[in-house]
Amino acid sequence: MGSPHWKRLCLLFLAGLTSSLLLYGHYYTTVESPTSQRIIASLLQPELLVLAPPRTSHRTGSRTGTLEGSSESVKSSKPSTELKEPKPRRKQVHHAFASVMARAKADPKFGKIFRFNTPGCSMWDQHFTPETWERLKTRHVPYGWQGLPYRVVGSTLQQLNTSANRHLFNKDAFPRGCIRCAVVGNGGILNGSRQGKAIDEHDLVFRINGAVIKGFEEDVGTKISFYGFTVNTMKNSLIAYEEYGFTQIPQGKDLRYIFIPSDARDYIMLKAAIQGSPVPEGSDKGDKPQKYFGPEASAEKFKLLHPDFLQYLTARFLRSALLNTQYGSLYMPSTGALMLLTALHTCDQVSAYGFITSNYEQFSDHYYELEKKPLVFYANHDMMLEAMLWRSLHRAGIMSLYQR
Repeated sequence: MGSPHWKRLCLLFLAGLTSSLLLYGHYYTTVESPTSQRIIASLLQPELLVLAPPRTSHRTGSRTGTLEGSSESVKSSKPSTELKEPKPRRKQVHHAFASVMARAKADPKFGKIFRFNTPGCSMWDQHFTPETWERLKTRHVPYGWQGLPYRVVGSTLQQLNTSANRHLFNKDAFPRGCIRCAVVGNGGILNGSRQGKAIDEHDLVFRINGAVIKGFEEDVGTKISFYGFTVNTMKNSLIAYEEYGFTQIPQGKDLRYIFIPSDARDYIMLKAAIQGSPVPEGSDKGDKPQKYFGPEASAEKFKLLHPDFLQYLTARFLRSALLNTQYGSLYMPSTGALMLLTALHTCDQVSAYGFITSNYEQFSDHYYELEKKPLVFYANHDMMLEAMLWRSLHRAGIMSLYQR
């Protein structure tokens, strides 16, 4: 049976062991919690996707009948929210050849927002399936096909049947492996910037809407790889900026056009452009696409952003407080914002020029205006939210925002 002295020693040993296990368990659960538990805890927290404080809503305007900067647009007053530079969360280390993906994944905030494994941004014929139609017909444009005729969407996507339509560009054509992209907005900050050479040194250059080049080459460069637009913004740009020399949208053998499908007219115009025939119906009936895109505009020259991609960009990066107001059905990110976010999901390095900055009041609305005009805020965009996003991405080292 053993002596009483030995029994007392065993009891003391067991008591000490139990105390040690209890203390370690407390330490483990409070300091060294398993990774899986920390992940589950983080998933239970709501993910805040709005990157700027809510602001007061603006007066209503039409998504399909107005354009940023057009004299016919419904304008809104200056937003009450002041644009302030976000405070850095931590010291940023910039590596010369770190990719957008690497930097985004390493960032504590944007690592949760970016989804690089989402379907490609470009839509082509193989995306038009019965399942996709049933799903997207419940969402309004540009995030779906609600109200659009089945034949219009289907017949247009059937034209996008080459491998070139599947991706924005062929990465194998860039042997260096690091594709540097510049996205050029039309902000007045570029007037006198002398950034033309730096812009043209990029592998690919995106431009949008009223992209006036002649006479401003020293500030905005001449290179253009992609021209992004909706039919509405393209046509209104040709009207609003004609006095500044914008009488023709860019054309060129290697130039590609990125359609943002904000209305049925975008699908109808795209199909007519590929077929080389006049627009058969709608508000652009009788229009000849060749005058916009050139006489040899084959299917390979056109890209169509996927509604699911636009939904993802809006929900995760630019979920505006306007969505919760009476103007929610009008809201969509600006053309420039969609092009910049598209580049951030397809290029290795991205530089943004001519986008809104914290000191936007110092510059004219557009770089080609002879007299300074204040930046105009429109009811269907949230420019202050976009500005906060660009500043945050720049601060995180995910992209470079030109400022002065």
